[in-house]
Amino acid sequence: MENKRLKSLDVLRGFDLFLLFCLGGIIAKGADAFQWPWLTCLAEQCGHVDWEGYRVWDQIMPLFMFMAGTSIPFAFTKYRNENRSNRQIYWRIGKRFAILWILGMICQGNLLTLKPGEWKWYSNTLQTIAVGYLASSIMFLHTKPKTQIITAIGLTLAYWAAMMFISVDGWGGGDFTPDGNLAEWIDRTVMGGSRHYAQRSPEGGVVFPEWYRYTWILSSLNFIVTVMSGMFAGEVLIDKKRNGNQKTLFLIVLGAILIVAGLLWGLQMPVVKKIWTSSMTLLSSGISFMLMGAFYWMVDVRQWKFLDWLTVFGMNSIFVYMLPQFVSITDVAGSFIYGLQNYMPEPGFLLCKEIGGFILLYLLLKLMKSKGIFLKA
Repeated sequence: MENKRLKSLDVLRGFDLFLLFCLGGIIAKGADAFQWPWLTCLAEQCGHVDWEGYRVWDQIMPLFMFMAGTSIPFAFTKYRNENRSNRQIYWRIGKRFAILWILGMICQGNLLTLKPGEWKWYSNTLQTIAVGYLASSIMFLHTKPKTQIITAIGLTLAYWAAMMFISVDGWGGGDFTPDGNLAEWIDRTVMGGSRHYAQRSPEGGVVFPEWYRYTWILSSLNFIVTVMSGMFAGEVLIDKKRNGNQKTLFLIVLGAILIVAGLLWGLQMPVVKKIWTSSMTLLSSGISFMLMGAFYWMVDVRQWKFLDWLTVFGMNSIFVYMLPQFVSITDVAGSFIYGLQNYMPEPGFLLCKEIGGFILLYLLLKLMKSKGIFLKA
């Protein structure tokens, strides 16, 4: 098992990316075009909650991070079997960390402006994966599962304790509101003008927009836990002592337990994705465990083929994630069908653009897969 690529992981990763870059837009534009109540309700799930609560769209980022952790036992067990030196392993870890960080700065860090004063150093999903991957990889190489579990629990509790009991200048002390939580204060204080969307005022101060409340520095404690939870799933999946059905059951039951634990903890510490609370970490990890278990059972145990088309997304995930930073695939599709605007209302044309964008992206990814072209970190 450790020498084989886990097909279900590629399929699940592909599903996550398909949802983010294709299906969500199609559903949203379809809701505008048809005005069907059930489709409108579904479209509401294709957006983030303002603060407390959880929607389908809020699961996309933690699932992406979770799957980065799932690959760790597969990758590093292979390295061990090939008797590679620690230096080679650390080079691979460091290189991936650096590439993910730089790509994150390209996405949302203004790196391509070539103006260091405008760069935003920590502001993107790829960088959260980089942080979690670095910590999880080192833990996998040097500690046993028991120590890893204790560490993950310790990090979630450390985040909770900091948010509950540290108070500075009126921030923190158990305040989980957008304008009072400790994680927000830390990001503003440490990153200042380099925080995402922050602007430097003519007087020399920094202006933070009211609508942006994502936090990164203190939240990194739980970013690590999210990636580690995926690593735990990978350790289950690579275990030769369990058969496929046993692994599936273990992942789904563990996922259900974490979901219940997250919801219960949410009664005291709200489920807030923007600051990555510990309750949200447990909830999202639980959902990820269940999804991983379900896809593993369908794809690797039962070997059903109806989801295989998603692998073209999953095996080129970095390319899919980075492409919208440079090209709008829906606009490209629109250039081929712009004449349809004369024969349908605008919402219908926008829906056709979204569908056309998906078709173009799929064909491009399928061609790249057939040619063995993969962008990897």
